Amino acid sequence: MTSTLRRAGGFAVVGTLALAAPSLGAAAFAPFAAVALLAAFVIDDGPLFELFARPGDREDGRLNGLAGFSLAATGLALLATVPRERMPLTVFVATVLILAYGNLGARLVDTQFDDEFIHSAGFVAAGTLAGTLGQATVVSITGDPLDLARFTFIAALGALVAALLRSALYERDDPVVMLTVGIALWGVDWLAGPITPIQTGVSLLLTVALGYAAYALGTASVAGMITGVLLLLVAVGFGGFGWALALASFFGIGALATKFRYDRKAERGVAEGNEGARGTGNVLGNSAVSLLAVVGFAAMETIGYQLGSDLFVLAFAGSVAAAMSDTLSSEIGGLFDNPRLITSFKRVPPGTDGAVTWQGELAGIGGAGLVAGIAYVSLPLPIPNSTAAIAILVGGVVGMTVDSLLGATVEGAGLGNQAVNFLMTLGGAVGAVVAWIPL
Repeated sequence: MTSTLRRAGGFAVVGTLALAAPSLGAAAFAPFAAVALLAAFVIDDGPLFELFARPGDREDGRLNGLAGFSLAATGLALLATVPRERMPLTVFVATVLILAYGNLGARLVDTQFDDEFIHSAGFVAAGTLAGTLGQATVVSITGDPLDLARFTFIAALGALVAALLRSALYERDDPVVMLTVGIALWGVDWLAGPITPIQTGVSLLLTVALGYAAYALGTASVAGMITGVLLLLVAVGFGGFGWALALASFFGIGALATKFRYDRKAERGVAEGNEGARGTGNVLGNSAVSLLAVVGFAAMETIGYQLGSDLFVLAFAGSVAAAMSDTLSSEIGGLFDNPRLITSFKRVPPGTDGAVTWQGELAGIGGAGLVAGIAYVSLPLPIPNSTAAIAILVGGVVGMTVDSLLGATVEGAGLGNQAVNFLMTLGGAVGAVVAWIPL
């Protein structure tokens, strides 16, 4: 057994202390606080030190990693027991176990495979299982109802958030990851409505299948894949399958458009970098507005504000329509000659920021229309649905135009591609809402 695997097992044992929280009540923080004090000030040599020590710990002569992990768990335990509006104990336990056992699962698969995707899959699978069982254990002690569908959804969401953060940070940053995941799941638990077993099962199968396909086909990096499936899971939990269908259509068709005649686009200098594999920044740039919209919709549904719900549905669909429209216009339009700068209509070389072709514009309009059609049949649009669908189409075209205008004026000089994508999807969301008001 490798030292990293033994260390992961040791952290898993410490994380299991969270299961004592229902019995300890207000003293739920005590076991973790004790471990933190021992790690920081007492254990500086011997078998326990060697078990938990990370490379940097040996240089300092102190178990910084274990102390940080335990302090983060202490903080979450206090949030679950002290404030009037407390973090649910199920969320606290799930968060700690996701980190502890997710890392153990990742280390287990590392002993057999040297692959980033399998490492992340091991983390998410083990974290989801541990987080689900942890929540079930809590309610078996407290006597609250057992809701495996909800527990599994929350655990899977937390494991994906943790895996994404860990892909961008260092192992020593696990305390930051734990606190972030805990706060995020607290919000999810408050916002998400009832979650059925079918909803959880189908959404997990959908996200796993699409995530693996994206990575296997090279349309996304591991971090980009995790980001995409996380967004799909949020869409299902906060909105429903129709929301995920709209996002999945963009991810799938956009990825295929990026790969379409990729070599030809590479020769012309208009191809997406990294062999067309989109990373976290690209996925978030195109989907952050839709994520905010679906969370806003869930909040409006929670407080019962129908107009707010309607506006967020339109904003969500408009942002997705803009992302689809912009992707198809650039990926298809880049294959044709004689592009013109949108601000002056002068001919410019292929690949020039802000350049458009009539073929690309038609492809973009078609992409926006496709998302509007999906929204018409699958989203809870304001009545009449046909008017809302027209507004979404308009929003998609507005977003595509905003991207071209920004590309011709400020992209590269002050804004990066991800920022332009964010503003483009924001333009699509606002465009759909503004177009719907007079209609």
